[in-house]
Amino acid sequence: MFAPIRVYSWFKDMTTEANKESVRIQQEVTSGMKSKLQLYSDLIVGKRGLGALAKHELIMLFCSRTPGALGLFLRARLYPCLFKRCGRNVNFGANVVLRNPNKIELGDNVIIDDNCLLDAKGRQNNGITIGDGVFIGRNSILSCKNGDIILHKNVNIGFNCEIFSGSRVEVGEGVLMAAYGYLIGGDHDADDAAISVTQQGSTSHGIVIEEGSWLGAAALVRDGVKVGSHAIIGAGAVVTRDIPAYAVAAGVPARILRDRRESRTDRV
Repeated sequence: MFAPIRVYSWFKDMTTEANKESVRIQQEVTSGMKSKLQLYSDLIVGKRGLGALAKHELIMLFCSRTPGALGLFLRARLYPCLFKRCGRNVNFGANVVLRNPNKIELGDNVIIDDNCLLDAKGRQNNGITIGDGVFIGRNSILSCKNGDIILHKNVNIGFNCEIFSGSRVEVGEGVLMAAYGYLIGGDHDADDAAISVTQQGSTSHGIVIEEGSWLGAAALVRDGVKVGSHAIIGAGAVVTRDIPAYAVAAGVPARILRDRRESRTDRV
C-alpha cells in the first residue's frame, strides 16, 4: 500500500492558501457567510448534499456511542461506508469522531481505540492515510488543516497523543510513539506585533519520523524536523532540530547522547 520513505522533503513551498487555513476556518465559523448546515457539511461531513449528510449522521448516531460487542460489530460493518478506503478487519472503539472521512484511507488490521479523533479537513490536501497493522491509542488526535498525515504499516500511537499537519507529517514503518506525544506539523506566524497571532496565519514545513524510531512519553517534535531511522527520543524531550539515524537524544531542547550502534564498552 505504501512505498518506503526514501526521499525527505521540507515542503517549504506551501501556498498562502494552505498557510492561512486555520484562520480561514475561524473566519468562516464567525462570518455568517455560510449557513450552519453548509458549514457543518464542509467541516465535519466533507461533502455537500443531503444524501452525504444523512448517511454520515445516521451511521454516527447508531454506532458511535454503542457500547460493548454490539458497538464493535456495528462500527466494523457501517463505518467503512464513510471512508475513502477501508481495509479488512478494522476495529473502531466507542466514540471515535470522524471529520471529512472521505479523505481518510485505512489499511488492513487497523485498531482505532476509544475517543479518538480523525480530522482530515482541507481544500487541497489528500488527508489521512493509515497503513496495515496500525494501532491508535485511546484519546489520540490526528488533525489536518489542509495538510496530510501518513502513518506507514505497524505504527503504534500511544494514548493521548496528537499529530497535527499543516502540510505533511509522515511516520515510518514500525515507529512507536508513547503516550502524550505530540508531532507539531505547523506553527503560527507572529512577526507583526501590532495584531493578534490568530490574524497572522500559519506556516508549515512538515515532519518526517523514519522507520523503527521510538518517541518516549510526552516527547514533542517541532515543525520542520526529521527524526532518522531507528532513533530513540527520550521521555519529555522537545525536538527542535534533525536527529540522525540510530541516535539517542533527550532533553529540552533535545541533544544527542549517543549512537545506538556503539556498544557501551566502546564508550567507556
